[in-house]
Amino acid sequence: MSTTNLTVPEGQELLTKRELETLNKPKKTGKQIAGTVASLLGIALIIIYCILPFLWMVISSLRLPSEGLSTEFIPNPMSVQNFHIVFNEKNNFFTAIGNSILISTVTTALTLLFGIVAAYALARLRFTGKALVLAIIIGCSMFPAITILVPLLKMFTGNYEWLPIDWMNHYQAAIIPSLSFGLPLCVWNLTAFFRQLPVELEQAAMVDGCTPTTAFRKIILPLAAPGIFTTVILTFIAVWNEYMFAMTFLPDRKKMTAPVSLSQFTGDSAFNIPYGAIMAAGVVVTVPLLAMVLIFQRRIVAGLTAGGVK
Repeated sequence: MSTTNLTVPEGQELLTKRELETLNKPKKTGKQIAGTVASLLGIALIIIYCILPFLWMVISSLRLPSEGLSTEFIPNPMSVQNFHIVFNEKNNFFTAIGNSILISTVTTALTLLFGIVAAYALARLRFTGKALVLAIIIGCSMFPAITILVPLLKMFTGNYEWLPIDWMNHYQAAIIPSLSFGLPLCVWNLTAFFRQLPVELEQAAMVDGCTPTTAFRKIILPLAAPGIFTTVILTFIAVWNEYMFAMTFLPDRKKMTAPVSLSQFTGDSAFNIPYGAIMAAGVVVTVPLLAMVLIFQRRIVAGLTAGGVK
């Protein structure tokens, strides 16, 4: 919209700076005001849609255990008894959280180990079919996890003569399948990062006496830190929330992860579902991830977008 600068006619009193700014400020049309209101309304609806389930989970966790099905927005009285039930020894929830931390950490570390090497090779090496390799990697991540569940179950229970292993109730049975969705994310994200880093950086380091490995470790890896950090956060969250593989391959209560243990909570009888305790466990499992995302949200966004700039 064009704006008109006001001039002061000769002989008249000068306007103040604030009056000039007010008069020069372009006025919004009705269409612009409607657009702004619609945008704010849309943002508000999205925020409510995202926050409301978590808010309801927190509210439900603060009720008395006997009021698990209550629909009141404010618990009356507020109680933390559900959190005491969650950490009751019979639920074994501390062990489940430890298992989740172990599996998520090991899976993330293996994802980085293999993903960084593969991404660097795909970014630097020239060979026929590189685009096909990248397409296969991302294509494999599109398969529903349920399609590989039965073959993995047969494999991990020693049903194949060529692979006589029994990994049921062993952590690796949950770690290896989880790599199937962590590795494609890592390879694609870091390949974009390594591509945008000029190869002259490594060449200059090698001129100064660095070996290729040293140049990669001291020059390339620090520059790719935003992408690596983003991959670590997203992979850890995905593995932390994984349920199907952990439920299938780790049925022993001592090896259960937190999401699986949460689904196994029982009440005083088989027909009594402890809604309040389940909600409290959900809060315990979700809050650390939520805090991590809020703290590092700028780094996550930067890591996801920086690799796309050439």
